[in-house]
Amino acid sequence: MGFSYQEEKQKSKEKIKKCKVEDIWQILGKRWALSTLKNLSTHKSMRFSEIKKQQPGLSSTVLSSRLFELEKEGLIQKKIYPEIPPKVEYKLTKRAKELESILEDLGKWADRWNQ
Repeated sequence: MGFSYQEEKQKSKEKIKKCKVEDIWQILGKRWALSTLKNLSTHKSMRFSEIKKQQPGLSSTVLSSRLFELEKEGLIQKKIYPEIPPKVEYKLTKRAKELESILEDLGKWADRWNQ
């Protein structure tokens, strides 16, 4: 016996939802992405060198790549000041601030499983 229209519709919705989670995890799952967001969440804004100092072992190349990807996804905002030398600051967007509680819960969950 085949699936009903409602069952097919529900399966399609579940597949779309799964894809959206996988899509965001492609960004957040990259090394240094979550720790960069966490560091930005504890400050109003941060400069590149400040972010790098907070994450020992993170290369400038990888940090540049992560900041670019997070900005492209609308999770951080980059502000360039017209100065010499140029001053650049990064901060979380409203979209990323919504993630803070989710990441906090994820951290608590991880702590319980790491005991």
